[in-house]
Amino acid sequence: MKMAALLKGINVGGNKRVPMAELCSLAEKVGLTQVRHYINSGNLVFDAGKLKRDSVAKLLEAAIEKHFGFHVDVIVRTATQWKKYISDRPFANAANDRPNGLHLGLSRLPSHPDLLATLESRATQGEKIKRIGDAIWIDFVKGVGKSKLTPAFLEKAAGSSVTLRNWNTVLKIEEMLTE
Repeated sequence: MKMAALLKGINVGGNKRVPMAELCSLAEKVGLTQVRHYINSGNLVFDAGKLKRDSVAKLLEAAIEKHFGFHVDVIVRTATQWKKYISDRPFANAANDRPNGLHLGLSRLPSHPDLLATLESRATQGEKIKRIGDAIWIDFVKGVGKSKLTPAFLEKAAGSSVTLRNWNTVLKIEEMLTE
């Protein structure tokens, strides 16, 4: 089964350095096949065979910690789930006009039921927010840098590790999953 794995917080500001070629090789060592990466921020696409996505996340987290010496949260979604993110995506204008400002947020564990209300209460820069299934969509209308919806706040509000990918990255991962 084809899946995508999103690694949280690697290769940012010189912290948690994970060379992508090395990560792909490591993923193959734990039994994943057709492993490819997209850009240097921790996006993998692969075939997991009969493995379940939770098992894949645990395998990758353990292998990364053993190999690189630090923990990285890994968020895994199936190709079917990814296709649904694309089809259910809100904020069509943002996708066309500000693809780097439209972000898909995914949490490692199910997020708090009141996540949307908590985020909306902190959205002071015109951000538009929509929760669809396990996805949180944020249109950073005035840019990510001015927003109070910081990664730390998102995680606190969700009660779990959260990672964001912009619309261009979401589309590229979808393309890789369907090749």
